[in-house]
Formats: sequence, C-alpha cells, structure tokens
Amino acid sequence: MTTPIDAIEVLVWGGGTGGVAAAIQAARGGASTLLFTPGRWLGGMVSAAGVCCPDGNELTPWQTGLWGAFLRELERREPEGLDHNWVSCFGYRPATAEAILQDWVRAEPKLLWWPGCRLLAVEREGSLITAVRVEVEGEQRRVRCQVVIDGSDRGDLLPFAEAAFRLGWEAQEQWGEPSAPSQERLNSEAFFREQPVQSPTWVVMGQLQSDRLRSDPSRGIDPDGSPHLEAPFEHACQSFGLERTITYGRLPGGLVMLNWPLQGNDWHWGLERAFSGDLNQEAELYGEMQAHGLRFAEALQEASGGWLQLGDGFPRESGSPAPWLAAMPYWREGRRMVGRSTVIEQDILPVSEGASCAPLPRNQSGDLQSIAIGNYVNDHHYPGSDWPLAAKSCRWGGRWTGTPFCIPYGCLQSDAIDNLLAADKAISTSHMANGATRLQPLVLNVGQAAGAAAALAVASGSTPCQIEAWDVQKSLLFDAQAPAAVAPDWQIAWHHTSWLDRQLCLMNKTVDRCTLISNIGSESAQIEPVHKRLQTIEGTLEPMSDQSYFLKMSDGAMLPVITLEPSVEAVLNQLSVPLEVSIVGTYNSAGPWILARTIMATKG
Repeated sequence: MTTPIDAIEVLVWGGGTGGVAAAIQAARGGASTLLFTPGRWLGGMVSAAGVCCPDGNELTPWQTGLWGAFLRELERREPEGLDHNWVSCFGYRPATAEAILQDWVRAEPKLLWWPGCRLLAVEREGSLITAVRVEVEGEQRRVRCQVVIDGSDRGDLLPFAEAAFRLGWEAQEQWGEPSAPSQERLNSEAFFREQPVQSPTWVVMGQLQSDRLRSDPSRGIDPDGSPHLEAPFEHACQSFGLERTITYGRLPGGLVMLNWPLQGNDWHWGLERAFSGDLNQEAELYGEMQAHGLRFAEALQEASGGWLQLGDGFPRESGSPAPWLAAMPYWREGRRMVGRSTVIEQDILPVSEGASCAPLPRNQSGDLQSIAIGNYVNDHHYPGSDWPLAAKSCRWGGRWTGTPFCIPYGCLQSDAIDNLLAADKAISTSHMANGATRLQPLVLNVGQAAGAAAALAVASGSTPCQIEAWDVQKSLLFDAQAPAAVAPDWQIAWHHTSWLDRQLCLMNKTVDRCTLISNIGSESAQIEPVHKRLQTIEGTLEPMSDQSYFLKMSDGAMLPVITLEPSVEAVLNQLSVPLEVSIVGTYNSAGPWILARTIMATKG
C-alpha cells in the first residue's frame, strides 16, 4: 500500500536505469523524492528488461559513481563472479540487480516509491511544471513538485509536459554528422519512416544444460557450425557459430540472456505503435515482440538438441508474463528531449585519427561542463546489414574498447522548462549519438548527475537551469557513497589514491580539499574491488603484432590475456618479447580469455 502525499520536492517518473539512479541520488542529497514507476520492478534495462551483460564503461578508470557501486555490489552478491560471457566482462542474474536497487531505495528515508503507476497529466505554469497526476492502486492522485525528472526509457513524460523532443532521424545537413543520412534519403526511402528508432528487443532467458555444447554428427549438432534455423532466423549463427551465438550473453548459474542482434530477437516492425499513446496498440506490439523472442529461443533449443532450454530468470513479482520473458522490452531509443545543449556524433568521436578521447565540452569561459563519462563504441540496431558508423574504438588491454566521451550538464536540462531534467535515454542527443549514450553504465551515472542537480536546486531554492555544472561536479566527485568521475582519465583506476587529485587537475580546478574531503572522511574510503574466483595462472606471455597477448601454458595451449586495469595495460604495452609470468585473474571459457588483475614476471 503506497502512502498518499500532496507535495514532494523531487518527482521522478519512470523506472528506467537512469530514473532509479536519479531518485536515489536526489534523496541522498537531502531532497524529499517520489519515484513513480509503471512496473513492479525498478531498474529498466539493468533488471526488468533483462539486459544483464552491461556494455561500455568496463575499464576500471570508468567504473565510478553509481555504476561502479552497482558493479561492486553485483560482485559481492554473485557467488560465481561476473565474467561468464563474451559480449561483456560482466554478467549477472536479473533478480540480483533488482534486489540491489530495491535495497538502495529502501535505505533512503527521504525516498518514496509508487510502483504500478499510470501517468495521466502534467500541469505547467509558464516555464515550470507544478504538479503531476497519476493513477495508482485504482485511484487518481495529484502531486505538486519543485523539480521533475523524466527517468523513463522512452521519454514518456515529455509529451505530457509539452516539452520539445526529437523522435526519429536527423539529416546530415542538420549537424554535419558523418554517419547520418542525407535529407534526400530521409525524404525518399521508406526505411527511415519504418525505423523511427533503433530496434528494441524482448529479452528471453535461457538455461544451459551443461558447461559446453557437445558435437553430435548423428543429430546434426556442430558447436562451431551454422545451422539453418527457421525464418526469419536463417542466418543467426552464420557469423559466430551455434555455441557462441548462445553463450554471447551467458550469466551465472548457466542462465543465458538471449539478446542477439544478427537475425535474432531484435524487433523491427510497427515501432510507431510504441509512441502512439494507444494502449491497445502498445499491447499488440508487446505480444508480437514476446512471440518473436520465444520463436528465436525455440529455434536455438531445437538446433542445440535441447542443450538450451527456457530459463527461470524473472519471478512473478517482476510482472513478467512468464519466468523466461523479461518484464518489459529493452528500448534502445525513444523520445529525446531538446536540451540546452545536445550531444551529436562529433561529440563522441575522437578529436582526430588515433586520438584517445573525444573533445571535452567547455563553456565560453573554458570551464568543463561534463557530468558523466561514457566510452561505448557506438552501435545501431536495424534490420539488414550494419549501419556504417564512424570509428571510435582502439586497442587497450589486449582487446578493443571504445574511446571516452563526456555528457555535458546542458543535455540533462530542458531548453524551455526550467525545472525539468532527463535522466535516461531521453537526454538531449542526436539519433546517431544515441547509439553510444544509451548503455547501462553511462545511463546510471547520468541519472546520478540528474539526481544530484535536482537536490542542489531544492537546497538552494532555485531551478536546475540555475545550477552551475561545477556545483554538480563537486557533488559527484565528493559524494559520500559513490564518487563519480567527470573527466576522462585512462591512467587511474577508480580505487587509486590519486583518483580525486587527477580529476581536479584535469578540470583545472583548485578547491579547498580539506573542506570538501570532510564529506567522505578520507580517500581511504575507496577500497580495492572485490573479485570472486581469482586464481594464479603461470606461463609465457607472448605479445602479438595486433596488440593482443597470449599466455602459453606448459601443455602448449595458448590463452588470450586481457585486462581492465591501467597498471596491467602498462605492463602489456611495454612487452616486446615473450616473458615468463604469473597472472592473478579469472578464466572465462566463453571468451575465451584470462582476465588479468595483476601480472608479475617470474624470471628475469
């Protein structure tokens, strides 16, 4: 039973990843906060939508803020560790993520959560939202508020507030984005009308029956082969083979996240129904997406001879229609608010060929405006062949990773509504840039920044548009529970004792650190990360010409070696000849790789 209230300081609509992060951070900042969610689970894509293999912000320099805190709590709660799949270095069960988020919400005395809400109306007076009306538990409620945050996956509050937003493609002529289509193509090709947003996915949870898929020629089962699945999945296994297609999203306990982009369970048809406001059309779309995902799972189940079965990933209380179906779709894109600044493709690309970072957003005075860091490579989902995108990746730690970029504070602010912020995929970006800004880690930290800004506005009796970026940055850098980086720094892990000094140096800021540091006691509060299943592996480390590294074992086996740690990357980068070493890390058979935490020479 929810507690009716008439007024609140910060109101957050939507249970998306960014929405729950914003609500938690606003409450931690001292503001009375109310979180409305349409579903019974929090977290959006990180839990309810089942996208449990996070992409981006994987290196320890980027593991800061609520993303870093979330990741370390996952490591503590998953007994088998997180390194099980090959699309990401992390994988966890949806219920584990949801338990963390609900625990965090319950721990905040200033935070109320109303699940099962339907948004009815947003009231405005000029450039301010004054109240929001919702239906909850069969009754209509009106709540007055000082600051409003859209924390939904699709920007659901924006049309109710009559806030300007973008939906669909922008022509290359608008901003000069290198990967955007021309206006002539937008006008003449039906594809762009049929694909107003990136294709969503209804994730299906599978369960493996053993560690590896065994070859069985009598039944036509070849782990490395490409079985001809039923239409429209005929070539789903063509690029990677049957076993790797299935283990792409392997999770603890042998669960498997089926979220396969190559003729898999992405959904491409009738997406305009998701934005029509017609609940019947939306329900029809959801039914089609679920059926499509189940057909894909059944095709893989048959091709693998039953090695893959439907899994138990979503309990009844999640609101899921079945234990193997996510409680909501994975929306990669929705309405994008028109903000006071906009991230376009050039803002996420390296400043020049071979550069390691995108341009830093600064105002006319030269002050850094960044409030969050992302590094995803940019990835768009549509039917047919891959959309050609400008490159933004580099070799680091024996693997490919994305180059970092910044989200400026202005992208969270509505251009015309002074007390409206966005905290999820509805921040102000272009369609092309959305492919890099939409991922779980970055969205968590964007939500954290939105919540921090909202709390600062309440405390100062102002609106978010009157809060300076530096004030938000200070709140994030010196946060007592989840300090968050605002400037990209490849060289320092989140747990390094010089992390805060480096952040301030990169921002060219001098502050009274004795005063500010009192908020967190001392930097010793940042402790070494927790890792499960660590083992010591010895062999000969051999560098390759493509900046990859292999450990040659005593039996002659060659295992790829990767790392997320700057200190280990420095060792690898200096390696020019084979070296006998001892590696502390974890072995992932799905990668396959050794994820190195430390490397020490054993001879010479």
